Amino acid sequence: MVAADVQLASSCHLFDDGCGFPSPGLNTFEFKPIFSIGSFDFTKPMLLCLIAMLIVITFFWSAFGKPKMVPRGVQNIGELGYLFVRDQISRETIGKKGDKYVPFLVSIFFFVWVMNVMSIIPLAQFPVTSRIAYPASIVGMVWLTYLYLGIKNQGFVGYFKNMMFPPGLPKWIYVLLAPIEFISNIIVRPFTLAVRLFANMFAGHMLIVTFSVAAWYMLGPSIGALYSATSFLMVVIMVAFELMIQALQAYIITLLTASYISSSLEAEH
Repeated sequence: MVAADVQLASSCHLFDDGCGFPSPGLNTFEFKPIFSIGSFDFTKPMLLCLIAMLIVITFFWSAFGKPKMVPRGVQNIGELGYLFVRDQISRETIGKKGDKYVPFLVSIFFFVWVMNVMSIIPLAQFPVTSRIAYPASIVGMVWLTYLYLGIKNQGFVGYFKNMMFPPGLPKWIYVLLAPIEFISNIIVRPFTLAVRLFANMFAGHMLIVTFSVAAWYMLGPSIGALYSATSFLMVVIMVAFELMIQALQAYIITLLTASYISSSLEAEH
């Protein structure tokens, strides 16, 4: 999408005809259908999501399809990824009892990470998670998972009682606390989890596109070359920064998922 915006602005240069800067907008996140079936439109973000899914499945299938006692190659990398999520996220948050949920956490981490990384891959050049539907879908699964585990382990009444009425507080305060805790756990949690991922990827992609278009727009003789080079340098810096943010956001959504699962396995005291 970065290339498309630069191409769109290619006929407009500051030092040629003085036309206005073609500032990228929400059109950056809109795509023409690749194909349509009835009212269903298959778009580029859907294609990239499928590619990300296939990359994750293929990688871990190659790593653990025929595991060896002494890991090599892909299996070695796969084990490093698995152990990172297990030791640095799951066990740090849930403890050893959370080992059974590690495959779920690993899937979330790497799927989100690959979808984020699509932003800087040539030809793809679009972070799938910058469309709110994709973070919302993932968070929907997380929401159903921790609700199910909470009700299963604490009982329907027990789960909501422990959630809304933490022990050791004056009874009068529950009038205010109970609805706040309910709204926080049932509505605010999934909302903020999805928006946090979406907003970071949306903003990062918009910044990269803006500086990319500016580098082309200001390209010209003498001082224009300096402006263009500065904007291009910002593109390089922003891409490097995005690499860190992409991994960080995958880590955060996985860490918070582990935290929510932990609170569902047993009541917090």
